[in-house]
Amino acid sequence: MSGKPSSFSLSRRQALGLIAVTAGGGAFLPASAMAAQSSAAQASPYAGLALFENGAGVCTITPEVTEGPFYFDPKLERADVTDGKKGIALDVRLQVVDVDCRPLAGARVDIWHCDAQGAYSGYPGQGDGRDVDTSGQTFLRGWQKTDASGIVSFATIYPGWYRGRTTHIHFKVFPDDRSVMTGQLFFPDSLSEQIFTSVAPYNDRPGKRDTSNADDGIARRAGSQSQAALRELEDAYQALMIVAVKSG
Repeated sequence: MSGKPSSFSLSRRQALGLIAVTAGGGAFLPASAMAAQSSAAQASPYAGLALFENGAGVCTITPEVTEGPFYFDPKLERADVTDGKKGIALDVRLQVVDVDCRPLAGARVDIWHCDAQGAYSGYPGQGDGRDVDTSGQTFLRGWQKTDASGIVSFATIYPGWYRGRTTHIHFKVFPDDRSVMTGQLFFPDSLSEQIFTSVAPYNDRPGKRDTSNADDGIARRAGSQSQAALRELEDAYQALMIVAVKSG
């Protein structure tokens, strides 16, 4: 996969928030939050984490947004969804919790997103010229079930862009057999711009990205809770987000 830009660094706010993430990949929420005893002051301060309301250990439900036109179930339970696609390595880590901030084990989580050239797998009419047919392909799609801490981790690449939308990853969470939550995860515009203009294969295409987070109606409706917290690893980025859902 292509190397990542070396100049990107976490903001102080994000860096402080990442203290809540264990080096070994453990729970995002502090233990007190998982026991539904956290106060607002104990909530993790970085963008993308669920917020606590009224000091009562109640997690704000993650906003639902449109599924979009390119979802299908590839029936692939897998952690690595790259299928050989080139791009900057990205580890997507989502923690699913309920309204009381308790991790939900065994919840199914699907993700899907476009490649560096803005194409989704499984559909005709992809690419800048709408002339790429990816029917039958399953790149950058897959699902897993959350572990005992409510966490799933997907190995993928940093998503590209396509006209009319800011950079994003789609996800679905099935807390149980009776419910589903559909959302999108968004990225810092500054990082996206740096990648798209300076790193192959993202910059091997004509034209420039036409939509930022502020210009994207779906991103605006989703708000700060759907903004990923970005952590810079040695050879990849890590996108972190807590998804608070209703179940039952």
